[in-house]
Amino acid sequence: MPYEQKTILIIGTYDTKDSELSFIADCIQTEGGKVIRMDVGVLGEPVSEVDISKEEVAAQGGSSIPEIISFDDENLAMQAMARGAANLALDLYTDNQMHGVIILGGTMGTDLALEVCQALPIGIPKQVVSTVSFSPMIAPSRLAADIQMTLWAGGLYGLNSICKSSLSLAAGAVLGAARSAKPWNKSKPVVGMTSFGSTVLTYMIKLLPEIEKRGFELAVFHATGMGGMAFDNLARKGVFSCVMDFAPQEITNLVYGSVLSAGENRMLGAGLSNTPQIVAPGCIDLIDFPTWQDPPAVFEGREFHAHNRLICSAGLTREERCRVVREICDRISQSRAPVNLIVPNVGIQGWDKQGQPFYDPEAQMALVKEFRSSCKPPVKLTELDCHINDQEFADKALKIFDQWLDEGIITS
Repeated sequence: MPYEQKTILIIGTYDTKDSELSFIADCIQTEGGKVIRMDVGVLGEPVSEVDISKEEVAAQGGSSIPEIISFDDENLAMQAMARGAANLALDLYTDNQMHGVIILGGTMGTDLALEVCQALPIGIPKQVVSTVSFSPMIAPSRLAADIQMTLWAGGLYGLNSICKSSLSLAAGAVLGAARSAKPWNKSKPVVGMTSFGSTVLTYMIKLLPEIEKRGFELAVFHATGMGGMAFDNLARKGVFSCVMDFAPQEITNLVYGSVLSAGENRMLGAGLSNTPQIVAPGCIDLIDFPTWQDPPAVFEGREFHAHNRLICSAGLTREERCRVVREICDRISQSRAPVNLIVPNVGIQGWDKQGQPFYDPEAQMALVKEFRSSCKPPVKLTELDCHINDQEFADKALKIFDQWLDEGIITS
């Protein structure tokens, strides 16, 4: 069966990396794809012909090449070109002129690539070929929700058999993704939810069929840093009809310095977009760290539970829990839309039950009391005498959802 022809936007500095970018174009065209070449170089002239010149890129970023050169600052120059490239890429996608993007670079090109990818909506293939792919220098907050990265091995300067392997893989990946991608058709309204796996939280199992019965899709985000970041970014864009933010544990990680946070904007996106929120404190009594790293000194000597070789958790003291509660209440109080905060008094994750490693009823009660004192209007506090994994919790969340549907707060 013949493929529908797809067009891939190739972005890079055609004055310094023409051979590598041309190799990518050849790979895509050999497999039946079309290409658009965008030059984001500043100082030199492109070796080969391009479709979008550096002058056009600079203009779309609100500047010009002479002005950018006059900055005499490569960081400012890159940022100006990144703005223009992002604007042009979004225009091409909106006009259905391209179906995927691949961007090549070292640290400079990667910085630009991250901005371009964040400008594009979820669902369009975004492939970054970088000498620093997966490096800790890349802030998680700069990663688009569905970005794909390939390590440009052995390719800092010039073509060779090793880097050709990486480049051809990336070219095939972006073209294949463009051919197989199923764009979000928005035929049903979406409810966004945060959670962890069913080892510790189970409400999504109970709520999924009920949400679907009401004509909504339920999108559940794994709240381990990147998932919460994607959740908040989409909430900020108004993608969700309602959010059920039941696992805001990334706030704990943020407050106490774990790398597994979702950044400074966690729990703010829905409020800024007037999206109604049903919130619960799932797992906020835990802090997570990579299992393979030593924990910060402040947590040394504390009992950790290794979930697997990637992630482990430690329980918080009552004072530490109360600080997290205050942070959550401050964030959701900024919402422009209704917020209902459900607090299950008995427990908030699967490991805090009697006989489990983080059973601490006194600390749990301190958390509940802090919610009572810190939760302020317009947030409505709903207390339940149950555990977050009990049916009663799911039933209450659904009752609030139905009430908001009847009142027109949630629209379908």
